[in-house]
Amino acid sequence: MHEKTIGSKTVFEGNIMRIEVLDVELPDGRISTREIVRHGVAVAVIARRQDGLFVFIRQFRKALERICFEVMAGNVDSGEASEAAAIRELKEETGHIPDSIRFLAPIYPSVGYCDERIDIFYAEVGNEPGETCFDHDEEIETVLLTESEMDARVRSGSVQDAKTLAAWLLYRNIIAQQGR
Repeated sequence: MHEKTIGSKTVFEGNIMRIEVLDVELPDGRISTREIVRHGVAVAVIARRQDGLFVFIRQFRKALERICFEVMAGNVDSGEASEAAAIRELKEETGHIPDSIRFLAPIYPSVGYCDERIDIFYAEVGNEPGETCFDHDEEIETVLLTESEMDARVRSGSVQDAKTLAAWLLYRNIIAQQGR
């Protein structure tokens, strides 16, 4: 089942990703092409306040031309540990500093063409956020939901962001099952 890379060319290099076109040899000897987005590591955080409400965000996503409902997330900076990036992103986007944070699992959102890995974390935070520190090009709105409200959104299909769905599934199957 392994594909051997026999050639590679970078066709685009941007701030957060690069695109490579690979020539590969298939197990039966045929030659094919693969287009791969090289993205690197990112983090996502599902956060629960002391009062039981969950913290989410809404922001406009140009790729979809609409406002999306999501967990807090962002790229891991060079030399930065995933947990440190998760804490940074949570603070930047919501103003919350975690009382505790726990790694849940890595996910690969689109393995057919992208090598991006997102490390999912669960954080417990206080009820009152501090100051946010959005990136210069971000506009973010905080959304607070109960567990049952989030479950209803998932059932209705209104949560479409893959990292948010994965984070909620991990929360429900790891943290909620353990009684927090």
